[in-house]
Amino acid sequence: QVQLVESGGGLVQAGGSLRLSCAASAPIFSINFMNWYRQAPGKQREWVATISTGGSTNYADSVKGRFTISRDNTKNTMYLQMNSLKPEDTAVYYCKAVHGGGVYWGQGTQVTVSS
Repeated sequence: QVQLVESGGGLVQAGGSLRLSCAASAPIFSINFMNWYRQAPGKQREWVATISTGGSTNYADSVKGRFTISRDNTKNTMYLQMNSLKPEDTAVYYCKAVHGGGVYWGQGTQVTVSS
């Protein structure tokens, strides 16, 4: 079982930056894919980005070129660097890990971007 804890959310003005962290309770080098999702008020949860064990990354079109996903296996932590933030990026951001046949989610961290 893997426990995930997000941090780093907050209130930022449009055009600003934030870095989210997702700390895992288990060694993440063994987790093939780690992901960021987000859920805005009144909307379904949507995928944001994925990073593989080998470092391959994929992004939703809405964040491509502005967000960067990364992982530090020595710290068992995944990150999401968010630049050029827009009001439409406002959401609760969740990390997700698929490992050992299980799917694990963190509790989420709120990101609010003011115009």
